[in-house]
Amino acid sequence: MLVCTAVWKIFGPAPEKAYAAIAAEAATGKLAYPDHVIAVRDVSFEVRKGETFVVMGLSGSGKSTLVRCLTRLTEPTAGEILIEGQDVRRMNDEALRNLRRHKVSMVFQNFGLLPHWRVLDNVAYGLEVCGVDKRERHARAMQMIELVGLKGWEHKYPRQLSGGMQQRVGLARALAVNPDILLFDEPFSALDPLIRREMQDELLRLQSTLHKTSVFITHDFAEALKIGDRIAIMKDGRFVQVGAPQELVLQPKDDYVRAFVKDAPRAKVLTAGAIMQRSPSGSAPNGRTVAADVHLEALLPMLAESDVPLTVVRDGAPVGIVDRACVIRALIDEQAN
Repeated sequence: MLVCTAVWKIFGPAPEKAYAAIAAEAATGKLAYPDHVIAVRDVSFEVRKGETFVVMGLSGSGKSTLVRCLTRLTEPTAGEILIEGQDVRRMNDEALRNLRRHKVSMVFQNFGLLPHWRVLDNVAYGLEVCGVDKRERHARAMQMIELVGLKGWEHKYPRQLSGGMQQRVGLARALAVNPDILLFDEPFSALDPLIRREMQDELLRLQSTLHKTSVFITHDFAEALKIGDRIAIMKDGRFVQVGAPQELVLQPKDDYVRAFVKDAPRAKVLTAGAIMQRSPSGSAPNGRTVAADVHLEALLPMLAESDVPLTVVRDGAPVGIVDRACVIRALIDEQAN
């Protein structure tokens, strides 16, 4: 588990002094200090084991700075960052190296491949740094190459690969050391739209198998909706709202969040559990059921077959009913927004 509490990052000649002054005057609402820039402001969150937590926002919102603070690639000014109960900010150099080599891997936007090394050696690089012998690291690297769909390309060089293939190499390299946590800093933003969707699907496929704890940074709300179990929307260094995709779509906290969710594809985001009606018995009389996590686009054909409501089931128990009126209300809300 990853837990962050009151994390700040201030850039400037004396960030600690700036933080102390800002903290002392927080009650007055003064959150500025001469010649300093606050990139991350008092951010707290936790990422559960196996969860994909997405941080999204416009350029300059602080999201990339935040993800780099998690392993101290960028040094936080204040706050607590716990990974599996260990405070990253209190780690010495050796413990920090161990964290970066074994527990946390990062996938960057610019791929970061070594151009004069083959795909196989690029994927095995992290294992080489960890001192794994050549035979073992190449065997592990080949497993990851096959996992990301690049079997047959292991002896090629990065220049011989497309952008999407190069990002697959970067993903395979991150997975090769079998980290507990994966950090993604806008990894697909430089890719063409079709390749980007392909990589999103690939990441979802891998996550369904590996169940890695992940923090994913993006400025694309459609990407956030597709990938994230929960999404944090960031503005001016703060988290404006955190929630599951359907929570953000149905209950935007303010106009800033509302602007992001306005064009969200509700049929792909909303679930039967989100739009259902509560009923005293929790079930409809006809016995037809649907799982609470079924999305609206899959629900529509089921309701088209009959006017009779469906029983919504969660963990084997009926929790409500859903009918055409529920769907219509959801669609009307979409048009109103």
